[in-house]
Amino acid sequence: MDASVLTDLPAWQRLGGAYTAEEIAQQPRMWTALADLLDDAQARIDRLLGEALRQPGQLVIFTGAGSSGFIAEMVADHINAQWPAEVRALHTTSLLTHPTLYLRRDRPTLLVSFGRSGSSPESVAAVELVRDRVDHARFLDITCNADGELARRGHGRSDTLSLLMPPPSCDRAFAMTSSLSCMLLAALSVFDSAPWPQRVQRLRSLASHGERGLQAWDGAVGTLAQAAYSRVIYLGSGPLEALAREAALKVLELTAGQVLALANTPLGFRHGPKSTLNGDTLVVMLRSAQPLSRRYEQDLLDELRGDGIAARVISVGPDGDDRADGDFVLDAPALDDSWLAPLWLLMPQCYALQRSAALGMTPDNPFPDGTVNRVVQGVTIHSHG
Repeated sequence: MDASVLTDLPAWQRLGGAYTAEEIAQQPRMWTALADLLDDAQARIDRLLGEALRQPGQLVIFTGAGSSGFIAEMVADHINAQWPAEVRALHTTSLLTHPTLYLRRDRPTLLVSFGRSGSSPESVAAVELVRDRVDHARFLDITCNADGELARRGHGRSDTLSLLMPPPSCDRAFAMTSSLSCMLLAALSVFDSAPWPQRVQRLRSLASHGERGLQAWDGAVGTLAQAAYSRVIYLGSGPLEALAREAALKVLELTAGQVLALANTPLGFRHGPKSTLNGDTLVVMLRSAQPLSRRYEQDLLDELRGDGIAARVISVGPDGDDRADGDFVLDAPALDDSWLAPLWLLMPQCYALQRSAALGMTPDNPFPDGTVNRVVQGVTIHSHG
């Protein structure tokens, strides 16, 4: 395949990856469409939120499972730092098993659910759980599927707002790509404390930078994916720790586990996980825009490149004087890491797609035997009474 691999849809059709390739490539356009969509929804959003974020007694829970849970983690701390309300990320897979640790009947709670399909059993059950266990509960469902269970059940309810993403973002492929970045940016746009026009303008700026990143990185990612690394380690700090986990998950999903992918933080990596390095390992540092974080990252990059244990060590992030040959960099806008995360995610998404193809897999459906499914199956929801 040539350097224009991502946009060569006929080639990806032959390889069984046309949906995934198209859904990665369309993301900047989806971010622009999201800006228009949110402008239209602003009044409804303001009615739902009211003064809740300014109230210290209010609890806001961002929730989802799998990739949707990583969205929650990428958003929550950034929003929590801006408002008196307590804002936290909590995977539905934890909320359902230990509800008494997280919910109080007398504490007003806003549950923000992320769901591509909106029909995952944990997502639906989490809403019902909070509705049953909290006297003053409200719900914001950020979903890509107008026909999903979240949208259907929330329709017409005074305590619920369903915020639907641009329709093409409801990925047809197995892996979440455009659905994830749209829901992430939607949450940041809804909850950030910056003036509304500034938030919407950020989406348009990110879309422009995303187009440039896809074009600049395409060929180099394709070349990187041809190298037969059996292990990939993504590292990130702050909101980018969850981004590292999502990047690792993309490799695991699209290679059906043939490539082992792990995630950690730059400082945490030395505390044992560094033992996973060998001569068949690719290390990817997802770089922060924050100067302090970058110093810690650079220390580890220098260490890993110096000791020569890993086969290759590269970074993805804002351009700077500390870039090295082979790094994937972009002249990014001056935004916090949560807002920049979708830009850096483009590279891991493309890498997972192309690594899958290099292994002879079908990226749109890497599990043709049905052992893992696009919408999770086999979950029994047990009573919490």
